[in-house]
Amino acid sequence: MSLPIVSTHTPPAEAHAGRLTPREARRRLEHERGSRLAQLQAIGEAGHEADEQVMAAQKDTLGRVLKEIGAALDRVRDGSYGTCPGCSRPIPVERLEILPYTQFCVPCQRKAD
Repeated sequence: MSLPIVSTHTPPAEAHAGRLTPREARRRLEHERGSRLAQLQAIGEAGHEADEQVMAAQKDTLGRVLKEIGAALDRVRDGSYGTCPGCSRPIPVERLEILPYTQFCVPCQRKAD
């Protein structure tokens, strides 16, 4: 049984000087959280037909992403959203459009992995 596909596409950002506005960041993060919660609900409704190991792995992944989204919302509140803690540079708005809950720029993420 396959799970429904939930779109995570959001329209282009309301960028200001190459950065997402706090309003836009919150909107994108809330959209991401809603999508992940819908996926968790779909997993819960899949019942016993689905492979339990696959379902457990999906739940773990979604739980991790939901924590990352919560942390990103905290960064929006404290004003540090969009600034990489690894190099203190702004995270490119294109990266935040693709992965709004990311904490690091690409070079620092590669170092962290």
